[in-house]
Amino acid sequence: MNRDEHGNEGSNDVTDPTKAPERLDEALVDASPFRAFDAWLSEARASFPYDPTAMTLATVGPEGRPSARIVLLKGFDERGFVFVTNYESRKGEELSQNPWAALVFHWPHRERQVRIEGRVEQASVEESDALFKNRPRGSQLGAWASGQSCVIAGREVLNARLAEVTSAYEGVDVPRPPHWGGYRLRPVSIELWQGRPDRLHDRLRYRVGEDGRWILERLSP
Repeated sequence: MNRDEHGNEGSNDVTDPTKAPERLDEALVDASPFRAFDAWLSEARASFPYDPTAMTLATVGPEGRPSARIVLLKGFDERGFVFVTNYESRKGEELSQNPWAALVFHWPHRERQVRIEGRVEQASVEESDALFKNRPRGSQLGAWASGQSCVIAGREVLNARLAEVTSAYEGVDVPRPPHWGGYRLRPVSIELWQGRPDRLHDRLRYRVGEDGRWILERLSP
């Protein structure tokens, strides 16, 4: 949607009114939701000014209260979508109690969203080791220094802890902390959302049928 300099919503829902709006057609999208997602992600990589792998991860706590945050997609295939975090963080604790979660990608320059729902499981030890090894050294040290989501007295606590672990692993490879690793969301629903004029958006949803196969269906906007 378009907004003016004050953040007020405008009447024109198309990013560039001089261009024909993009559309989603059941006959043109891939039968595989993973290949369809890959095509959209590739287009976003080529034109989005920010990191197109940023996605909202929504989880639900034991009291039924939802929480959401931005994480980065670290990879995907037909098994699901992978992200990493501290297992002892709020999202890690919530996933341990309720493994169902949702992801949302938003690429506003193309007026596109991808909405994904499914069950989350921890990635294998080998996968988590590989994901950790590929992180910058500073991020590796940060994973040891931060007790993610814990209350701390001030920034100096974090700085002191970082100095400790930096000294401890000076000159050697930083091992993966046992409380850090990957998760994989195995989807049961993947929706492609394409903005169209007059809020008559295109919404195509892939969902897993009773036979385990993907069903493609159009949703009303």
